[in-house]
Amino acid sequence: MCDSLKQDYNLCEELGRGRFGVVYRCYSAAAATGDAFACKSIHKYSLSTDSTDRRCLDTEPKILRLLSGCPNILRLHDVYEDDEYLHLVTDLCDGGDLYDRVSSGARFTEADAAAILKQLMVAIACCHRLGVAHRDIKPDNILFDSRGKLKLADFGSAELFEISEMSGVVGTPYYVAPEVLMGRNYNEKVDVWSAGVILYIMLAGIPPFYGEGPAETFEAVLRANLRFPTKIFRSVSPEAKDLLRKMICRDVSRRLSAEQVLRHPWIINGGETTSMAD
Repeated sequence: MCDSLKQDYNLCEELGRGRFGVVYRCYSAAAATGDAFACKSIHKYSLSTDSTDRRCLDTEPKILRLLSGCPNILRLHDVYEDDEYLHLVTDLCDGGDLYDRVSSGARFTEADAAAILKQLMVAIACCHRLGVAHRDIKPDNILFDSRGKLKLADFGSAELFEISEMSGVVGTPYYVAPEVLMGRNYNEKVDVWSAGVILYIMLAGIPPFYGEGPAETFEAVLRANLRFPTKIFRSVSPEAKDLLRKMICRDVSRRLSAEQVLRHPWIINGGETTSMAD
């Protein structure tokens, strides 16, 4: 373990473990406040030299520093590096993630879904204003702190789109935008598509596009045949469906921007319905 990290923080129990590292709870050795943080320790040699996963060693700290101070984004407090590990000290989010909440298939009330989506879109809009596309918006990367505040995390696939054109297939089958799969250059609105898929799942309990495996799911995404099954969407308001159509829109030029989503009546009214026709 890095000596300077051990001097600055007291590392405690393990919170989670992935393919490339471990997350620990930790406390500042200098502060008397008792505030807890998370330390994500990435093992460098677990990443193959030709893998895009290695990009997180450079990309994630750089992007998190750029986004420092943005609301609803996981804050990076310190970075440490030794021969074997990269250590990222961030906010502690011990309130679980959105994946835990949606994986049961439970459906959210429109008010609850709107509250979550608004926080997510605030984070995405801040990213886009600063020229950052997340490119892997999914429930697993949407965390909650102990007070229930949403924090967007995991910027290992993020890209600075104002510096270079974005291309390459990144993301997760259910949530990836069709233009990403088509192998062409794309823009930051891929994040809006993914957020729209998350909204659909919160309201319906199922994803809008799926198949028996990744290949069939990708085919369904490319067709982008958005449907609202009557049995599932009978109680969902026309306003919510209108927003879904404008976020999960195959035509990128007609797809809403993150800022436009935040100005949609359904978001402004907190999921409360008005008299919009379906």
